[in-house]
Amino acid sequence: MAEDRDDLLGAVAALARAADDDLPPDRLLAGFSARLAASLPHDRLVVAHLDEGGRTFTIVAEQAARGPLLHREHYSGDFARAERYVVDDWGIRDAFGGQPLRVDDFGHDPRFTDGTNPHERRLWDAGFRSGVVAPLGADRRVVGVLVAMSLAPAAYGDADLHRVQEAAALIAPIVETVVLRQRERRRHTRLAALGSVSRALGASLNVREVFERLAATVRPLLDFDFLGVALISASGREIEMLAEVDDAPTVATPDRIPLEDFSFAEAIERGDPVLVHDAAAELDRGKPGDRLIVEGGGRSVLGVPLWLGEAAGGALYAGKRRPYWFDASDVEIAAAVAAQVSVAVLHQRLAGEQRRLAHAEGRARRLEARVASLRTELGERFGFEAVIGRAPALRDALTRATKVAPTDTTVLVTGESGTGKELVARAIHAASLRADGPFVAVNCAALPETLLESELFGHERGAFTGAERQRPGRFELAQGGTLFLDEIAELSPATQAKLLRVLQERRFERVGGTATLVADVRLVTATNRELEREVEAGRFREDLFYRLHVFVVHLPPLRERGEDVLLLADHFVRTLGARMGRGEPGLARDAREALLAHRWPGNIRELQNAIERALIVSEGGLITAAQLGLGGPRGGERDRPAALAGSANRSLPDWERQIVADALERAGGNRSRAARLLGLTRSQLYTRLKRYGLA
Repeated sequence: MAEDRDDLLGAVAALARAADDDLPPDRLLAGFSARLAASLPHDRLVVAHLDEGGRTFTIVAEQAARGPLLHREHYSGDFARAERYVVDDWGIRDAFGGQPLRVDDFGHDPRFTDGTNPHERRLWDAGFRSGVVAPLGADRRVVGVLVAMSLAPAAYGDADLHRVQEAAALIAPIVETVVLRQRERRRHTRLAALGSVSRALGASLNVREVFERLAATVRPLLDFDFLGVALISASGREIEMLAEVDDAPTVATPDRIPLEDFSFAEAIERGDPVLVHDAAAELDRGKPGDRLIVEGGGRSVLGVPLWLGEAAGGALYAGKRRPYWFDASDVEIAAAVAAQVSVAVLHQRLAGEQRRLAHAEGRARRLEARVASLRTELGERFGFEAVIGRAPALRDALTRATKVAPTDTTVLVTGESGTGKELVARAIHAASLRADGPFVAVNCAALPETLLESELFGHERGAFTGAERQRPGRFELAQGGTLFLDEIAELSPATQAKLLRVLQERRFERVGGTATLVADVRLVTATNRELEREVEAGRFREDLFYRLHVFVVHLPPLRERGEDVLLLADHFVRTLGARMGRGEPGLARDAREALLAHRWPGNIRELQNAIERALIVSEGGLITAAQLGLGGPRGGERDRPAALAGSANRSLPDWERQIVADALERAGGNRSRAARLLGLTRSQLYTRLKRYGLA
């Protein structure tokens, strides 16, 4: 017995020396096996270590005097190929629970003959027939097992079982030290290799583009069958797949999955790591996301958070189609990889945001250029340069308007109807400091008194019948710009009073409302009446008159502007001709004489209408006096034919019929001459005679 004890102690000493020398797993047990064989004959020794949690184990070392080494490719010291075996799948499961075992015949022992474990079948195929198994105890807990096997059946008795228990008790601390050293070496090796992850991610700012390269870099550190990155959507309700690599995909992964479809959704939102040892047993198939993992063959799954700022913005996940594959050390490595992926995702988002900002800035610059172009166009269209005319009275009026435009002074534009008062008001706005603001025009004569107050000041919902919603008034719409009130003399006394309050206090309320609003507008008004007479007659408030009569710009009537009528006529021929597809037919001499002779009671508006009518009937060629339909030289309404009197309210067809009839009368019924007077061909004249019943 003393010799057996000496042999056992010598074996333990040999194992300790081998551990100190840091021998590899396939040589670690050589000295221990040789010394132990004297007291415990064996053909094979195996030391297995129980993993944390007690559900799996790995092979620390094995020694075979005869027969093959069955775990050479999967020792725990070789972390890249280490394989975890599920305890419950093995016949020696009771030994991991602290119960020593003796097996007389692996081929007939019911614990090893159910055929479910291919590794145990390999023992029989390799010729091993019997064995003894003892738990390794350390700090009063089982940390693994020691297994001795023989090629002969029933090679061991109770004494041998006792002896292997003694050996196991003595070597347990050494085995624990070896495993801790292996784990630490594995940890340092993997952490040192993490530098390659940043190099893989640094190849592009687009994580999706470099993900396959990243997966190839990570695989030696974290063996997996599939690896991916998922982000939590902006709404926080969905998982968005950013990238995934799968060695053998069996189901298609959707681009977006509701977060609530996973049983571990709360852990993801909190930023906690997720470690699933056996998905088939631990996940909920009633959850679509869990079911997707299980149906995809995933058995071991781990997920670690991607911290995007202060919150978990997604996860890096890895999976294996074998259970119990990942452990806490794998979670640590995955978290280190995820930290670098988080930085890459943030850089990608930053780059995307910079691209969007650059695009927005480019668009803003284009819009600014467009605004500048439009402002130039508006200036050309509505600026003082757009006002056509050389008459001294007009130029004096425009000079006054130019001087007042840069100020915020209230302006009153006077003149007969059709003299271009709104055009001058727009020019004042375009040349003012409020040019970037709105220009809002209101014709006070065009709105009934019952609606005018609501139009100017707006109304609240329910303020009156039909007020189904709140509506801003023109003072609100013109904030920061110019409000133009045309025909100001048409305001009722009640509305005049409210307008006076706005001008005095620069504040107003909507109809039916109590909230006081600020009127940040410049007011330009216009009238074709003499307001002084309206004040004398009691139709216009004197105090309001003086509020409006701060700076007056008077526009002369067209009859006082001399040859400006020809400049305007040529302008209308060009613009209206182009719009109507008539080209630029020009004006005949008799038409120019007629234009200069006419008194133009309707001013520029009447001139524009006359040119438009003439273009309709001309159909090419020069516009003639007859086509203008203006009446005799120096004639006004009193000088026109009776049929043309009061023609301001007549329609264009009526005008055309009268023009054709007059031409036919002047030609004494000669249709060819009438056609020449009208600038028409005979067939065109006949068409009109038939149309108007003059044939």
